[in-house]
Amino acid sequence: MAVAVRGTRGGAGAGGGSVLGGFSLRSFFSFRIFVSAMFSLLFIATLSVLFTTNPSTPLHHSALPTTGNAYVHRTFLALKSDPLKTRLDLIYKQASDHVALVNAYAAYARKLKLEISRQLTMFDDLARNFSYIQMKPTYRASLFESDGPVDEDVLRQFEKEVKDRVKTARLMIVEAKENYDNQLKIQKLQDTIFAVNELLIKAKKNGAFASLISAKSIPKSLHCLAMRLVEERVSHPEKYIDEEPKPEFEDPSLYHYAIFSDNVIAVSVVVRSVVKNAQEPSKHVFHVVTDRMNLEAMKVWFKMRPVEAGAHLEVKAVEDYTFLNSSYVPVLRQMESEKLQRFYIENQAENATKDAHNWKLRRPRDLSMLDHLRFYLPEMYPKLHKILFLDDDVVVQKDLTGLWKIDLDGKVNGAVETCFGSFHRYAQYLNFSHPLIRESFNPKACAWAYGMNIFDLDAWRHEKCTEQYHYWQNLNEDNTLWKSSTLPPGLITFYSATKSLDKSWHVLGLGYNPSISMDEISNAAVIHYNGNMKPWLDIAMNQYKNLWTKYVDNDMEFVQMCNFGL
Repeated sequence: MAVAVRGTRGGAGAGGGSVLGGFSLRSFFSFRIFVSAMFSLLFIATLSVLFTTNPSTPLHHSALPTTGNAYVHRTFLALKSDPLKTRLDLIYKQASDHVALVNAYAAYARKLKLEISRQLTMFDDLARNFSYIQMKPTYRASLFESDGPVDEDVLRQFEKEVKDRVKTARLMIVEAKENYDNQLKIQKLQDTIFAVNELLIKAKKNGAFASLISAKSIPKSLHCLAMRLVEERVSHPEKYIDEEPKPEFEDPSLYHYAIFSDNVIAVSVVVRSVVKNAQEPSKHVFHVVTDRMNLEAMKVWFKMRPVEAGAHLEVKAVEDYTFLNSSYVPVLRQMESEKLQRFYIENQAENATKDAHNWKLRRPRDLSMLDHLRFYLPEMYPKLHKILFLDDDVVVQKDLTGLWKIDLDGKVNGAVETCFGSFHRYAQYLNFSHPLIRESFNPKACAWAYGMNIFDLDAWRHEKCTEQYHYWQNLNEDNTLWKSSTLPPGLITFYSATKSLDKSWHVLGLGYNPSISMDEISNAAVIHYNGNMKPWLDIAMNQYKNLWTKYVDNDMEFVQMCNFGL
C-alpha cells in the first residue's frame, strides 16, 4: 500500500510537471509574437506619419539646403519620391555651384583690374547660360513646376546641357587660374613697392632736412676756433693794432679777389690754395669781408698766419661800407619790413615739412647783407677794373691769372654755365607765371653758377647793373618773382650780360654729387663744394675731402686745439 501511495505521488508529480512545462513554453512564444506585432505596428505607423505629413514639393528654389537636417529630410523624401527627382536635385545643385564659382572668378578679375575682357565676357555669358537653362519653358514645365513624375528624356537632355556647361566652366577656370594667381602676385608686389617708395621718399626728405640743418649749423670746431681767436685778441690787444691800408689794395694792375664769408677756416683755405698755385703770388690781392661778429677773429687769424709769398690781404666788415644802409639797399629795407618777417614766420611750419630745397630757398640767411655784397662790387672797389669773386667753399688748383686775360666781349660777368638738357634753365629759378618775368626773360635761357666769377667792373658801371638789381629786388618784396636766394637776382641782373667760360675753369657739385670723375676734378682750375656736404663738416664726402684739407694750416695751434678732425 505504501508503494502504491508513493507510485501515485510519483505519477501525479510527473503529470503535474508536464502540464506546467507545456504552459511555460506556450506563454513564451505568445509573448514573442506579441512583441513582434507591436514593433511592426509601430514601424508602419511611423512610415505612415512621415509619408502623410511631408508631401513632395516642386523645385522652385535656386539651390537645395545642404545642412544635416535637410540632408535627412531629402533622404526620407527620396524613400517615397520619384528617383528621377533626386537625380534632378543633384544636377541642379551642381549647376548652381558652378554658377557661383564662375561669378566669383569674374568678380575677382574685376577687383584685380585684369585686362582680360574676353575672359570676363565669357564668364558673364556662362553664368547667364546656366540661368537660361533653368528658364527654358520645356525644362521649367517638366522639371521644376510639375507635381507629377519627372520625364526621364527631358531630364537626360537637361543633364547633358548642364554637364556641357560645367565642362566649359572648368576649362575656363583652369585656364584663368594661373593668370589670376600671377596678377595677384603682381598686385601685391606693386603694393609693396608703392609702400616702400613712400617710406623712401619720407626718409630722403628727413635725411635732406637733417643734412641741411647739419650744414647750416655752426660746428663745434668752428665755434671753438672763433672763440680762441677772439680770446687771443682780448689777451694781447697790442699785437693786433690795425694797419694803414696798403696802396696795393687799390692798384688796378694787380689781380684782385673778393671773398665774402664768416667762416675763418674756409677763407684761409681759399687764400692758401690761390697763393700756392699762383705763378706770381705777390701780384695777388685778397679783399675779405665778414660780419662784425667774426671781424676780430678773421683779423687775428691772418695776423697770426700772414699770407705767404708776398700776397696782400685786407679784412673788413660789412659795416665799414657806410653806403650800404636800408635807404639804399633793398635787402636791408626788406629785412626790416614787418611784412617780410611775417612771411618767414608764417612759412616756418610749412618749410619744416617741405623738401630741403624749398627750405633752403626760404631761409632768412639768404637775405643777409653778406650774401648780397656781390651786387655792389663796383661801389666797394671804385678804382678797380676787374675782380674775381670766389665763394668760401672753393679750392683753387691752378693759376687763375688767365681769367683776367679773357676777352668778355663787353659782357659784365664771366661764368661757367650749368645747364644741360632741360635742367638749370631760367624756368627753374624764376616764376614765369608772373607777367613781368614772362615778358622779360626766356624760360629756356641757360643758367650759370656763382662761386667763381670774373667781373668787368667798368662794363658793370656802364650797364648800370646795380640799378637793375635794385629795380627787380624792390619788385620781389613779397617773393612772387623768385624765392629768396642770390642766384635768381643774379640771373636777372646779368641776363644777356654774361660770357660763358670753359667748364674746366669751374667744376661744381663736390658738396652733393659723389659721381664726379677724378679726371674732371684734376683738370679743373677751381673745384666747388656747393651743396650741404661742406668739406669742414663731418658729413663731407670722403673722396673729395682731402682736396680741401691739404690746404688747411694744420700748424696753426688753434686748429689743433679745436680738434677739427682733419
